[in-house]
Amino acid sequence: MRRLIVRRSPVHGKGVFAMRPLAAGERVLEYKGEITAWRDALRRHRREGVAGHTFLFGLSDGRVIDGSRGGNSARWLNHACMPNCETIEDDGRIFIHTVRRIEPGEELFIEYLLALDDPSDEEARLQYACRCAVADCRQSMLADAR
Repeated sequence: MRRLIVRRSPVHGKGVFAMRPLAAGERVLEYKGEITAWRDALRRHRREGVAGHTFLFGLSDGRVIDGSRGGNSARWLNHACMPNCETIEDDGRIFIHTVRRIEPGEELFIEYLLALDDPSDEEARLQYACRCAVADCRQSMLADAR
């Protein structure tokens, strides 16, 4: 039986949902895509960007995984201020692990912790408003809102 499905999310666009119970600490996905330089990924995103979506996942070595190229269902994980999953980098790869038990039908979330080149750009900040609606929502997907 499949563990996950991508479908319409009440939070934003598409989301990833559990099809069966998932145990705490379970590795559920790898974030896949083309590994490239940030400069190239941003240029491509500006040129071809899917409205309202960014499929770029930064690696600790300064490169990025571009989920819009050869990506998988992990690119549809939505942000939440109190996520039920976490990302773990291992040798240039990103894995998604649950942080608690997840029930069938429940949407999987990670915390984006995005950064802006210009933190004072209010228009850019508004583009990253959070929609998770948890009780302690920070109202932002940006790391500095923490």
